Amino acid sequence: MNAPQPQSGAHLHLQGGVVITPTGPEEADVWIENGQVRAVGRSLNVPQDIETIDCSTRWVFPGLIDPQVHFREPGLTHKEDIESGSRAALVGGITAFMEMPNTNPMTTDPEALLDKLSRGADHSYTDYAFFLGGTAENADRLGEWETLPGCAGVKVFMGSSTGNLLVRDDETLERILRGGTRRVTFHSEDDYRLSQRYDELAANSVVADHPHIRDVECAVRSTTRLLNLVEKTGRKIHILHISTAEELDLVRERDLGDLVTLEATPNHLFLHAPECYEQHGSYAQMNPPVRDKRHQDALRQAAAEGLITCIGSDHAPHTKEEKAKEYPFSPSGIPGTQTILPLLLTAVRDGWLRVEDIVRLSVQGPIDVYGLEGRGPLAPGVEGNVTIVDPFVHGPLQLEWLESQVGWSPFVGRELAGLPVTTIVRGHVLYEQGGPLEIASDVVRPLRFR
Repeated sequence: MNAPQPQSGAHLHLQGGVVITPTGPEEADVWIENGQVRAVGRSLNVPQDIETIDCSTRWVFPGLIDPQVHFREPGLTHKEDIESGSRAALVGGITAFMEMPNTNPMTTDPEALLDKLSRGADHSYTDYAFFLGGTAENADRLGEWETLPGCAGVKVFMGSSTGNLLVRDDETLERILRGGTRRVTFHSEDDYRLSQRYDELAANSVVADHPHIRDVECAVRSTTRLLNLVEKTGRKIHILHISTAEELDLVRERDLGDLVTLEATPNHLFLHAPECYEQHGSYAQMNPPVRDKRHQDALRQAAAEGLITCIGSDHAPHTKEEKAKEYPFSPSGIPGTQTILPLLLTAVRDGWLRVEDIVRLSVQGPIDVYGLEGRGPLAPGVEGNVTIVDPFVHGPLQLEWLESQVGWSPFVGRELAGLPVTTIVRGHVLYEQGGPLEIASDVVRPLRFR
């Protein structure tokens, strides 16, 4: 693949806003020169001919990152593709995404990775990277492949997948963990127990039974096995869409430090059973399931205190026709890359997160977990990736605002506490509320990793 070389970054002056830093909000301007932040502060000596954006009454965030999306390309593009999924991300203030390997064909070798990178170069609205899927067949090659350009790392499904992407047994898991150096990412549900639970499924089961079928024990068994393997191998891991209070307690008790990082989804933080199933039915169905308020409260506390390292949408779109099928034939998954930031802003309004926690969870967290280069909170020398928010937008989330191809979200109607209005990548304004959207293939590029 001969991807186009990105332009040298643009020059931009963001004036009069409130910059959200890791330690809190500060009134400051941001000067971006050649795509990098030149200075942050007041009374900057900015050349007069630089384009200026008036950010008064605005919050200025470093560009957000979504480290877990399923954009369904190739093979399932009737649900979503890289173009529509990344457009939704951009409008939601996301400046980069990392996409999962369970497409058709699956991303399990360098050729499939290269194909996705080529698609990203042609069709993505934001920066991008793609995961390789770990399997029994490629376990001994992953250490070599995980360092390929544009590779986000290795993703392993311990439950809830198909074909050879499903890795059930500890022997294969250990082979994968011993085969490289980068942090390995996991969907942690015990497939042995899943098989047993679905074999016992009652004929009259409904979607409200989903968190009881894929129960707490299913998650705890898998995560316990995983932590045992981490202690045995010393390999760093990242557990996606953590869903239970018991797993959080387990991670605290085992106290493995930086060897184990955790990710939560907005779905688990902002929905809870049984209300979500009563209100949304199968539109609230995902794996691992959204559980009752006890688990939601524990996850919120873990996000606020720092045990949860980052937020990923697990953007997993399905059509309305597919979602309308009778349980258990309704597919699991919720679209959400565009709604991460609006939801986190409501958490700030409601008082269980601070505004600077958004930077920790949606900027610094993904950087730390995956070793991203060039990105970070707004400071001299980092890339000029910026998300500008109007904190005074209130009212219900509108369906018409959503860009995902599937055209639905369980969060439509949720009262807003702010909305992203401008998204900037290396000094280039790629989205401005009310303006046209065009793919800037000469600006966006694969993410870089240490």
